[in-house]
Amino acid sequence: MNLTIENILLFGSLLLFVSVFAGKTSYKFGVPTLLLFLGIGMLAGSDGIGGIHFDNPALSQFIGIVSLNFILFSGGLSTNWKSVKPIIKQGIALSTIGVLLTAVSLGTFVWLITDLTIYESLLLGSIVSSTDAAAVFSILRSKSLALKSNLRPTLELESGSNDPMAYVLTIAFLTLVVNQDQSFVSIIPLFLKQMIFGGIAGFLFAWISKFIINRIKLDFEGLYPVLVIALMFITFSATDFVGGNGFLAIYICAVYLGSQDFIHKKTILKIFDGLGWLMQIVLFLTLGLLVFPTEIFPFMGIGLLISLFLILVARPIGVLISLLPFNLTLRSRFYISWVGLRGAVPIVFATYPLLAGISKADMIFNIVFFVSVTSVLIQGTTLSVVAKWLKVGLPEKAKELSATDLLLTENPKAEMKEIYIDSDFIVVDKKIVEIGFPKNAIIAMIKRGDSYITPNGSTKIEASDVLIVLADRPEIFEEVYKTLDTAKT
Repeated sequence: MNLTIENILLFGSLLLFVSVFAGKTSYKFGVPTLLLFLGIGMLAGSDGIGGIHFDNPALSQFIGIVSLNFILFSGGLSTNWKSVKPIIKQGIALSTIGVLLTAVSLGTFVWLITDLTIYESLLLGSIVSSTDAAAVFSILRSKSLALKSNLRPTLELESGSNDPMAYVLTIAFLTLVVNQDQSFVSIIPLFLKQMIFGGIAGFLFAWISKFIINRIKLDFEGLYPVLVIALMFITFSATDFVGGNGFLAIYICAVYLGSQDFIHKKTILKIFDGLGWLMQIVLFLTLGLLVFPTEIFPFMGIGLLISLFLILVARPIGVLISLLPFNLTLRSRFYISWVGLRGAVPIVFATYPLLAGISKADMIFNIVFFVSVTSVLIQGTTLSVVAKWLKVGLPEKAKELSATDLLLTENPKAEMKEIYIDSDFIVVDKKIVEIGFPKNAIIAMIKRGDSYITPNGSTKIEASDVLIVLADRPEIFEEVYKTLDTAKT
C-alpha cells in the first residue's frame, strides 16, 4: 500500500495507538518497548501484513534527526546534574575514547570476515559504536533499576553524550569511502571542529536559552514549551551551520537547563517527557517501515557474528580501556559494558551511506539493522538479570525517592511552614525563578492579603506575602530562611 495524504493520518494514528498499548504490556513479557515499536513498523511495512510501501531513506533520515533532537534534549533535561557531576570524567571517557576503540576494533573484525574494504568496515563499526540514548533512557527508567556506585548516571550520561562522537566518526569514514584519494589524517580537522564548536555552542546557547525563557513575558503558559522547542532547533541548526556537532550542542544545552531554575520548568519537563516518548515511537515505527525483512535474511549469519563480537569483545575493549584511570570495580566495568544497547541511532546513521550512494550501502544498512535488533533483544531483556548476577544492583528496599518525588507524591511526612516576608528581605520584587530556592523545598501557595496565589517561576514575591513552604525534612528550612532573608545575615 502506498502512502497518500488521505490515509497517512489514519494509518499513522492507528500505528501510534497500537504502539502505546503494546508498550504498556511489553514488559510483562520481558520484551523492550522500543523493540515492539520497531516490530509494529515492520509488520505494517510492505513485507508485513500492513502492506505499506515506504522506501525513502532521505525522509527517514530527516525524521530520525528531528526525533533525536527531542530524545537527546528530553534526556538532558531530566539528567540530575548533582548525580552526574562526580562521574563526568568517566562519562566523557566512555563517550569519546570508548566509542573510538569500539569502532576501530569492530571495524577491524568486519574487515577480516567480509569483503568490505577497510574504510567501509570502519564506517560500519562507527555507525554502531555508540550506545542508544532512546534505548538506555527508556529501559533503565521504565525498569526503575537501582544500581550501585553511580552506575546509572554513568550509563545515562554516556548514552546521551556518545552519539556526537559516533556521528563524527560516521561522517569522517563515509568521506574516506567516497573520496578514496584522501588520507586518514585529513579527517582530523573535521573531528576537532565538530567537537570543539559543538561544545562551545552548547554552553553558549544554554545560557542564551535560560536568559530568554526567564526574561520574555508570554501571555500564555502553553507558549513556553513552544519557545523551548524553537530554542532547541535553533541550537542544533546554528551549531551545524558553523560546522559544529549539533547533537552535542543540544545535549549540553539541555543538561545545563535541567540544572537551572527557569519559568514553568515542571510543565516543560513533563511536556518534553511526553514528546520524547512520542518521538521514540515515531522513529522506531519509521525505521521499521523502511526495512524490508526479506532483504535482511541473507545477512543474518554474518550479522549475528558481528553482533556477538560487538557485545562480547568490541564493547568490553572500549569500556575496559577507557575506564582504566578510574576507580571502579571490575563488576561495575563489566555491567557498563553489558548496557551497550544499540537501537535507533545506528539505523539512522546507516541511512547516510544509502544517501551517499556507495556500492555496499544496502549491505551495511541491513547488517546495522540486524545488529541493533539483536542488541536490544539480548542485552535489553537481561539488564536486571545481569545486574543481580554481577551484584551491582541494590535491593528493592534500598531504592529511594528524591526529595522532589516525595513532595510531588504528597508524602504525609513532609514539613510545612508559613514564612512572612518583611519589606527588607532581599527576595522582595524578585521572581521565584531568580532567588535560587532550595531544590528539595517548594513554595506551595502564597497568601497575599485575603487571597491565595498558586505560584510559578514567574511569580514575584512582594512585601507582606506569606509563603506556604513544603520541605521533605525540617533541616531544609534553614536553607529556605537563608535564601529568603539574605539581607539580614
